[in-house]
Amino acid sequence: MLHEPRFLSAEQYLLVTLIVQLAGIAALSTMLVRFRRFRTLLLTERRDWPERVKFIGALGVPLAAGVGSRLLLGYAAADVSLGGAYLAGLVAGPYAGAIVGAMVGLTALAGGEWIALPLFVGCGFAGGGLREICPKDAIWHFSPFVLTGLFRYLWKLVRRLDVDWQMLLIAAPIALEVLRQVLGHRYGADRLFFFPANSAGMLGLTLLATTLTVAIPIKIWNLARVEHKLQEQEALLLEARIEALTSQINPHFLFNTLTSISSLIRTRPDTARMLINRLSGLLRRRLRAHDHFVSLRDELTAVDEYLDIECVRFGPSLRVDKDLDPATLDHVVPSMILQPLVENSIKHGLADKLGERLITLRSQRQGTVTVLEVIDNGIGIDEDRPARLPHGGIGLANVSERLRVIYGAQGRLAITSAPGQGTQVRLEIPDLLLPERRTA
Repeated sequence: MLHEPRFLSAEQYLLVTLIVQLAGIAALSTMLVRFRRFRTLLLTERRDWPERVKFIGALGVPLAAGVGSRLLLGYAAADVSLGGAYLAGLVAGPYAGAIVGAMVGLTALAGGEWIALPLFVGCGFAGGGLREICPKDAIWHFSPFVLTGLFRYLWKLVRRLDVDWQMLLIAAPIALEVLRQVLGHRYGADRLFFFPANSAGMLGLTLLATTLTVAIPIKIWNLARVEHKLQEQEALLLEARIEALTSQINPHFLFNTLTSISSLIRTRPDTARMLINRLSGLLRRRLRAHDHFVSLRDELTAVDEYLDIECVRFGPSLRVDKDLDPATLDHVVPSMILQPLVENSIKHGLADKLGERLITLRSQRQGTVTVLEVIDNGIGIDEDRPARLPHGGIGLANVSERLRVIYGAQGRLAITSAPGQGTQVRLEIPDLLLPERRTA
């Protein structure tokens, strides 16, 4: 049995149209904020004209297309001209708002709606004027839910003569929508498009929908701004953390080196002078490094400066062998990642060893990973010597933490040791593009 078709009443049609309109403006705002250049525009409060033109094009073209869709297809939910022009002025300034208002107004004017052009240009100027006089933070906290505290804000205004910017920002689109309703009823829908509200309830819904067409994009864009700022803060925190780890200096090494220099000043002044030069170069790398990442070749140069100092301290009993794959020398590694391992080997493995002391530096490629090894023939790791464990001493703990911070689970540090035979520390460093230089 066939049923007769049921059509929506005027109130139901208006309600559905307003809901679809809000869904459309939310979708448009979400699409725009996914573009990096548009997000960049939202981060700066003072924009030059090239940036304003980008914003005008990004927002004005879709809004004008929505007006065209209404005129050509009769799809009324696509038209958010009033809220869009006000929004453009509120975010980008009066001239940007006026231009967006002119874009949607001229499109409507092509359909014979001659009142639309001055009205929407005025909406853009209204949003831009409020932007010029109110605090910028108040704009990004725009929300229609502030109306729930209307009486409290009115009492605050009367008692303290304190202007609440949220109430003023919300009052503007409501007043503009009331003006559109008045002009629409006065001159007719063929001169100005509007959603006719024939009851108090429908008028209230229309005013709320107009306010939401401004509040929803601002809410979405503000969340993107906050997320971007949090990412910047995390990046700065990560950079500061890496900087702090890189700048750590083992005081024992510094004191021992200064003691060696003082003992050589009278007997071997040339050697003392060489040690001072090497020490100054090493400290300069530690304290005034501009790069968090360097090539393995440069990192080995820093290790050589340190080993030159230690070879003078220990004499011919300390020998260094290198087994380096030439393909790894240009690989990018964290700055000062090897020197703490070599220092740890000498301090905890070789310092108390009798006879020949040997350190071997080895590098090789394994797929997309560069493997670095620091091997010594020292006394090895003993249960009573926790400083040699990855999280026990300043050297290995520093390297382990830096690998975790920079590479996550991809960077690995492994230790193999046998008491009385020596220790092998193995680093696995994945490929990393050389980042932009940042000044500490």
